[in-house]
Amino acid sequence: MSQTFRHPEILETARRLGKVTVEGLAEQFGVTLQTIRRDLTELADAGKLERVHGGAVLPSGTTNIVYEERRTLNQEGKQAIARACARDIPDGCSLFLNIGTSTEAVARELLHHRDLLVVTNNMNVANILVANSDCQTILTGGTLRRTDGGLIGTLTIDTIRKFKFDLAVIGCSALDTEGDLLDFDIQEVGVSQTIIAQSRRTFLVADHSKFKRSAPARITSMSEIDTFYTDEALPPPLPERCEGWETTVIVGG
Repeated sequence: MSQTFRHPEILETARRLGKVTVEGLAEQFGVTLQTIRRDLTELADAGKLERVHGGAVLPSGTTNIVYEERRTLNQEGKQAIARACARDIPDGCSLFLNIGTSTEAVARELLHHRDLLVVTNNMNVANILVANSDCQTILTGGTLRRTDGGLIGTLTIDTIRKFKFDLAVIGCSALDTEGDLLDFDIQEVGVSQTIIAQSRRTFLVADHSKFKRSAPARITSMSEIDTFYTDEALPPPLPERCEGWETTVIVGG
């Protein structure tokens, strides 16, 4: 069967099951794993699927990708971003780490930092930082979002307002070419806006896949970000806009 016929069937399977795997599709169509990987890459490049470890899922629009799938997306890129970001976080500072797999990657890179105060609304970040005895970790409290271990709501915002952080390290669900940071959960947007307001400097960590996605709720503009850590060059016209906003862009790796 040619790819002309495989692609519509792959998309139909993805719509029916929510996810397709390389091995499952290879067996379904009687072709090699390499052929299916090429099919999925072509569908991802066309914006019809998003690649995850071992397969692909439907692209996000008004709902976010399942957390476990997000953890496997572009792991090498996120690690490179996290290493670059962690290099700019000094010992002895106070910082906030919010919800997201990229901020969790940053937390792993902070395990050898000393004399840190980290406040977070991400239970996964708190669990990671348990291994650093030189890091005092404070959980904000709030309503638990079971899908990803995030804490959101009024209690979260009230706790954040009790602090003034040296740094905030935040993520987002999507970025557009106008430089707006976007998310799916309006409660999380309110938390992120409070984090930015209570921080002297703000770092954004987001890989290139965020430019291929869309989300309905606006957090802020990249003009409010001090440093943006990513894994690939920004699409035009963002480099020029970031320069005008004095937003530093660092490509990890």
